[in-house]
Amino acid sequence: MKTLYDLTKEDWNTLFPIQLVDHNPAWKAIFEQEKQLILDTISKEAIIQIEHFGSTSIPSIKSKPYIDIIIETPEKLLFDDTIIKQFTKIGYTYFLVPKREQFDAYMSFGKGYTFDGAKEQIFHIHMCSKNNLMWQQLKFRDYLIENPIRAKDYEKLKVSLAEKYRNDRGGYVLSKTDFINETIELIENTSTRSV
Repeated sequence: MKTLYDLTKEDWNTLFPIQLVDHNPAWKAIFEQEKQLILDTISKEAIIQIEHFGSTSIPSIKSKPYIDIIIETPEKLLFDDTIIKQFTKIGYTYFLVPKREQFDAYMSFGKGYTFDGAKEQIFHIHMCSKNNLMWQQLKFRDYLIENPIRAKDYEKLKVSLAEKYRNDRGGYVLSKTDFINETIELIENTSTRSV
């Protein structure tokens, strides 16, 4: 039987092109419902906190209609087979995110992808310990919610990149990195000045 592991990079890019849509207020409730399913299914000791992040968590901007979730887990439970099996029971496929640059390796899970390119609601889970730099994404989220002008600048960038990288998911993600890093630097400089 074919699984998501059988898809090539080209398959992913063709079946799931970059498409942005207007913000959907229902995304918050969809996240809350999925969060409850996760809390009801996954071992209690594996979950310290669960947060909705990414563009679907920012009310004023266009986004791919994917719900990004970050889960804090204790370091000792990273890559735990029992946890991976529990996520599989509720429809998730596990992917290891390897160590890269300053990011440590962590667990990732995807749900909602189908092989004919039709999509159910897609969820991406990033499960890592608190010291992983992925957690800076929450600072980015909060800053854009509080600063609508910066959020609109991000939206403009995303729209232009979605046209350029429609069938190149990696190119799309990488091309947003500078904006995200500049914003996090801005946040850190602001908080340093206010101390």
